[in-house]
Amino acid sequence: MASLYIRPAGLVYGADAALAIGAGAGLPLAGGKACWTMGFVSEDRGASWTPRKVAALKASRDRDVSGWVSRLSEPRDALAGLAMDTTHIMGIVNTTPDSFSDGGVNQDADKAIENARAMANDGAALLDIGGESTRPGSDPVDEAEEWRRIEPVVSALVSDGLKVSCDTRKAAIMRKVTAGGVVMLNDVSALTYDRDALGTAVSSGLPVCLMHAQGDPKTMQQNPEYDNVVLDVYDWLEARVEAVAAAGLERERIVADPGIGFGKTFAHNLEIMAGLTLFHGLGVPVMLGASRKGFIGAVTGERIAARRQAGSATAALLGAMSGAQFVRVHDVPETRHALSVWRAATGQG
Repeated sequence: MASLYIRPAGLVYGADAALAIGAGAGLPLAGGKACWTMGFVSEDRGASWTPRKVAALKASRDRDVSGWVSRLSEPRDALAGLAMDTTHIMGIVNTTPDSFSDGGVNQDADKAIENARAMANDGAALLDIGGESTRPGSDPVDEAEEWRRIEPVVSALVSDGLKVSCDTRKAAIMRKVTAGGVVMLNDVSALTYDRDALGTAVSSGLPVCLMHAQGDPKTMQQNPEYDNVVLDVYDWLEARVEAVAAAGLERERIVADPGIGFGKTFAHNLEIMAGLTLFHGLGVPVMLGASRKGFIGAVTGERIAARRQAGSATAALLGAMSGAQFVRVHDVPETRHALSVWRAATGQG
């Protein structure tokens, strides 16, 4: 558990970011195109936060402060052939009958392939293929069924030359998709569900996304509790990043996801969204998966998940504004449009 936390704030974009950095008033956020000009500092587990200018933080001789400043600012290495100085769209392709917002839409392999290709054409840099629903209340799916669902989809998309990620908790599936040419593994249990998953992921040499979840999907939404959700999730992810790195996977190949909707109340999800910049302190790329989640419905009043496109695009935009390197979404065109307008208006290309 960390004794010091620094959450970047005072974010500036485009030409203004370059001016702030040049004047010594800001630092790049995770080496990206945004910069942070101040940080909120806590040494009491978030009971209080003290605002400090970046210049003062840079000048500090405290090693813990210097470590945070470095991790929050240094560039991230390219991952899966993608530069990490911008936000990439990951398209969600659930080949399941029971996912929370799109169950059954891609249950037919040919339809899943068609929809995934459309996502790629619409701007998805990565396609995340999953064959096991991990929605609240869901039951596990056996390995054979999961593989039956995803194999033809993965095979076709890899053959197309597209960048494919696999959303799975199972080591056996990880081995198969690694051999099948995927470029990333995405595990909602952060390699804790299957005892062989950690070794398998390390052996694959692929980038791996480690997601935070409190509890198993079957029971995770039954009264989740935290002392401080943002800091508790940060601490948990920090421990997992360290464990996976110690097992032999280079930190440059690790991505962290705070796990919106996985063992968290609607209020918890909003707190994580508001505190997302803190997670750059992990020193690895950050993924945000807020698409169509229940907290968006709670805020907007939209009860039908598939009709939460506008709220989902807004959540993805907030992720990009907070420097997240990946946003995992169902609605690729809407997300690309939102990001494109913001980038054009702020001079970020």
